[in-house]
Amino acid sequence: MKSILRRRPSPALVISLIALFVSLSGVSYGVATGFIDSREIKNNEIRSLDIRNNQIRTRDLRNNEVRGIDIRNSTVQGRDIALNTITGEDVKEDTLQKVPSALLADSATTAAGVNTLRIIPQATVAEGAPPVTLATHGPLTLLGSCEPGTGAETVATLAVATSEDNSAAGGEADGTNDLDAGQTSVDLTTVSSSNGFPVLSDVLASAPSGKAFTGLIAMYANAAGAGSCKFHGHLALEG
Repeated sequence: MKSILRRRPSPALVISLIALFVSLSGVSYGVATGFIDSREIKNNEIRSLDIRNNQIRTRDLRNNEVRGIDIRNSTVQGRDIALNTITGEDVKEDTLQKVPSALLADSATTAAGVNTLRIIPQATVAEGAPPVTLATHGPLTLLGSCEPGTGAETVATLAVATSEDNSAAGGEADGTNDLDAGQTSVDLTTVSSSNGFPVLSDVLASAPSGKAFTGLIAMYANAAGAGSCKFHGHLALEG
C-alpha cells in the first residue's frame, strides 16, 4: 500500500494532464459538432481549396468590401447587372461608338422614310443662254432660264418639265398646271431685273408614278452690264 502511494502522480502532473485532455477534447468536440470558430484557425491558413464551391454567399461578405481588384477583368457580363441601373455617369463617353441607327442618320437623306432634302447650289445663267437643270427627280426636271425682257430688263424664269404624262406642276404665280411628256416645260415663276432684289418662289410638281417635289427657290435677275440670273434653294423630294 505504501508502494502505491509512493507512485501517485504529483499535483503538477495531474494539472498538466487535465489541461492536455481538455485542449484535445475541445478540438475533437469542435470538429465533431461543426463549431470550430476563428480561435481554432491560424491566421492566413484557410485557402480556396478548403472552401466548397458555390458556398460563399452575400451574407458572408461585409458590405462595400468587394473591390475592382477582387474581380477578374472582362468577367462581369450583362446578366450580372440589374436592368436599368447603368447610368450616363457610369460610362466614359469618349469611348462610345455610334449605335447603328445613328450611323445611318449621318448619311440619311429621308425624313420619316418619305422626304429627301436636296439643296440646290447657287446657279448663274447668262442672259440668252440655254436653260440649266437645277434638279431632277424621276420624270420631273426643275429648270432655270434667263431671257431678255422689255427694254434693258432681264427676266429669270423657273420652269418644270416631265417625261410622264398627266404630271402636274405649280408655282406662286401660276397655280397648278397639267403637264405631259413632250411639252417643252411649264413656267412656274418669273422675276424681272426691275425688282432689284431676290424673289422667293414656292414650287411643286408631281407625277402619277409617285415622284414629287416641293420647295423654295430664290431667284434674282441682274441687268447690270451683261444680264444674268441666279437661282438657289432647296427641294423636298417624295417617292
